[in-house]
Amino acid sequence: MYNQYFGLKENPFALSPDPRYLYLSQRHQDALAHLMYGITGGGGFVLLTGEVGTGKTLMIRALLQRLPESVDVALVLYPFLSVREFMMALCDDLHIAKPSEPSLKALIDTLNTFLLENHAKGRRTVLIVDEAHRLNRDVLEQIRLLTNLETTKEKLLQIVLVGQPELNEVLAQPEMRQLTQRITARYDLQALTAHDTRAYVQHRGRVAGATTQLFSSPALWWAHRLTHGVPRLINILCDRALLATYARGRHKVNLAIMRTAAREVEFGPRTARRRLPIALAVVLTAIVVGAVIVWQLAPERIPARLSVWIAQLSPTREPQPESRVESPSVAASEPVTSTPAPPVPNAVTTPAAVPAASLAQIFTDPTIPTDTNTAFERLFTHWGLVYAEHTGSTGCERAQNAGLRCLFESGTWNNLRLLNRPAIIELVDESGNRHHVLVSKLTEDRVTLEFPDRLIELPMTEIDRAWFGKYLLLWDPPAVGDRAIRRGMRSASVVWVREALARYGIPQSSSVPADLFDASLEAQVKDFQRRHQLQDDGIVGKMTLIYLRTYDSNAQSPQITAASVAPVTR
Repeated sequence: MYNQYFGLKENPFALSPDPRYLYLSQRHQDALAHLMYGITGGGGFVLLTGEVGTGKTLMIRALLQRLPESVDVALVLYPFLSVREFMMALCDDLHIAKPSEPSLKALIDTLNTFLLENHAKGRRTVLIVDEAHRLNRDVLEQIRLLTNLETTKEKLLQIVLVGQPELNEVLAQPEMRQLTQRITARYDLQALTAHDTRAYVQHRGRVAGATTQLFSSPALWWAHRLTHGVPRLINILCDRALLATYARGRHKVNLAIMRTAAREVEFGPRTARRRLPIALAVVLTAIVVGAVIVWQLAPERIPARLSVWIAQLSPTREPQPESRVESPSVAASEPVTSTPAPPVPNAVTTPAAVPAASLAQIFTDPTIPTDTNTAFERLFTHWGLVYAEHTGSTGCERAQNAGLRCLFESGTWNNLRLLNRPAIIELVDESGNRHHVLVSKLTEDRVTLEFPDRLIELPMTEIDRAWFGKYLLLWDPPAVGDRAIRRGMRSASVVWVREALARYGIPQSSSVPADLFDASLEAQVKDFQRRHQLQDDGIVGKMTLIYLRTYDSNAQSPQITAASVAPVTR
């Protein structure tokens, strides 16, 4: 209903498990890595548990997309089966012709023959059981017995059990100990943190086609508080909030609308139970704040003992920067240290394109280096640098000595598009080995990987099977440095921020000293952050610096997309 109004291609908060909407938080990356490792590890069970709505089924869909073509998968979604029905469902999913008299023994014999033939062809077979906590004991015992189908070197069937935390209680029973001992990898999927909730909502909006922020920061904070970071609840709440915003003719979900949406989807009772302690906390906070103000303006009117207590309550720490990878903040009076000016990128010697290759060939071909140093050498080339000419025990130390900085993050192809710089990504093959390769070009659905003597272009869907979101790129800090810049500071850094915002298209007032970071500049920084889908805290931290650097005429960063980000028009 509201998709066209907000400029969306589809509903970003639909409950169907669409892998395109998978947000790879650190926890989800770890879960996916555990699943891939367990499947490619050679035997036993893999166990994935998580509370209702944490995204287990979506993880299964993402896993299926990332499995190699040489893997055959049987996916059992309906757990209320007898042993014989379970075996028939397994054979159906693997397209195995059932015997004329499908007794349990005949089904097992037929499955064993299929697994041996698959193994001889170099193929791997995987069984994934969703809602496994609902399986009865007889079926679980039969699943255990299936792991006895093996060669002298490895299991013929890899098994993934996915279920709610009650599955751990079932497997903890003494009669289940034989099955439990065969679990080679397990992971408990937790809900999202407050930071991840914000990123999750923004990610789903971007995938659906949003070009602006659809939710205010207070609204997202309230959404996390009510849902406790459970993705399914977040989807339900945000969907209702967008509908309410559409009905009111607004263009962004604010805190009031989010509260209303919460009541409509029956999140209200939980909130109602907290009204009394919340109200009490508000009253006490108001009293303390009032006392602090009086103490600051007229301390002689406050008794000595109470004055000491209020002083201890007075805020002394500045807020943290916008990202967990930010550099430490500096005081307003502290001088900003400059960094070496990064070199101007020279013309890059581009390797020649080669005939199409698969990701498996890249992993196994000894003439294609996928080590970290080689990836850094190619990355340095794009910045007009020679890797061997700079000292340092790591690539990032060498980059810093050359006047650049490293950004190591986790994200998606959309993140790399927005940052628009060559990046090293980490890929994991079927054996769990890690490979580092350079992404030198991105199109709508294809990625160009660069090696010393060749360029290899692959579909994103193929790389997705081995990429869990980790990437590293270089960026050139401005001459004023790379420390966080915030309200209250007065320095050359502030002048640079104003100039960068002006180039972006946000006009600056001549009535305010150019080197003063005042409230109006903070509001402009927040506007810039929202437009670039960053945390709008008004602090110019690392990520904001990187995006502002895009509009610095002195910056000459290499790019990986055909079109760079254009300034806004006012």
